[in-house]
Amino acid sequence: MAVETKLVELTYEDRVATMILNRADALNALNLEMLKEVLSALQHVKEQGTDFLVIKGSGKAFSAGGDIKMMLAPSHDESFGDVMGVINHLITTLYQLPTITIAAVNGAAAGLGLSLALACDYIIADERAKLAMNFIGIALIPDGGGHFLLEKRMGAHEAKKLIWEGEVLTAQQGLEKYIIDETASDLDAAVEQKVGAWKKKPVLAMKKTKDIYVSQSLSQLKASLEMEKEGQGQMNQTKDHREGIEAFVQKRPPVFTGQ
Repeated sequence: MAVETKLVELTYEDRVATMILNRADALNALNLEMLKEVLSALQHVKEQGTDFLVIKGSGKAFSAGGDIKMMLAPSHDESFGDVMGVINHLITTLYQLPTITIAAVNGAAAGLGLSLALACDYIIADERAKLAMNFIGIALIPDGGGHFLLEKRMGAHEAKKLIWEGEVLTAQQGLEKYIIDETASDLDAAVEQKVGAWKKKPVLAMKKTKDIYVSQSLSQLKASLEMEKEGQGQMNQTKDHREGIEAFVQKRPPVFTGQ
């Protein structure tokens, strides 16, 4: 069975749902329309009750993050609350999905794209993939639960350093820092092998373990998302953010002043 929208392709086969982010011409950058379609696809997966979900990116990237063009739009300030609301709903839906989820990361997973991967239960990255929580480059803070999700994997101190530096990591570095779970020279084969191994396990027991951990931490994730929404709104109004966006568009280093 296949469910295809303009920007997301969702297929089902033998207990496995596969969601493909389908905006390859923009490196699967997440604009409001795409965010809504991803959320709708996740809700469809939940309704179907499938055992496993694999999320992939089409083309050369998993997802380059939030769409810069969306940030530059004249209506951005007016739509900011709606965008953040959809992001928060999407991440909470994915995090507590009663399905075992795998992010299959090819190319870049940056910013909100990395947060999307981190909200999955397991991350397999192509050995040539690049990872970055690089909001700092445009004077913003991580959203999509980035603070909470990185802390769960790395601890607060290491997560803070990664966020402040905005460093682009190789897949191997991501593995060493516990950001991802596995690297692969053949991503599709590695995902197939992992799903195949999990199919042989008592999946109801796996789901119950996930449910226990999610139940213990969901309120913390929701609180973090609300703080990110408030903080991002504040950062969105700073001179440094405007400078960061202009520098990005002009392909030059930003000159931040702390304002």
